[in-house]
Amino acid sequence: MNGQHAIALGLTLGVTASALAVVYSQHQSRALFVELQRLEQEQAELDTQWGRLELEQSTWATHGRIERLAREQLGMRLPDFEREEIVVLQ
Repeated sequence: MNGQHAIALGLTLGVTASALAVVYSQHQSRALFVELQRLEQEQAELDTQWGRLELEQSTWATHGRIERLAREQLGMRLPDFEREEIVVLQ
């Protein structure tokens, strides 16, 4: 009987360890899934923000805006036609 008790105890410990491993694995799987969902949500928010920033950049960099700022803030103007020079690269 002593040998059978040892086998039964060993099997019981093995089944218990296996059950605990399954519970731990499921817990890890759920935690990683929640983290994945959070990261996907963050990615969607960052993609939206990126789109807004690209739109803002294109607005700030329009030729008309730059030309207006050059005139108003820097006092720049187009040169007179007589002062224009065309450089030809060969």
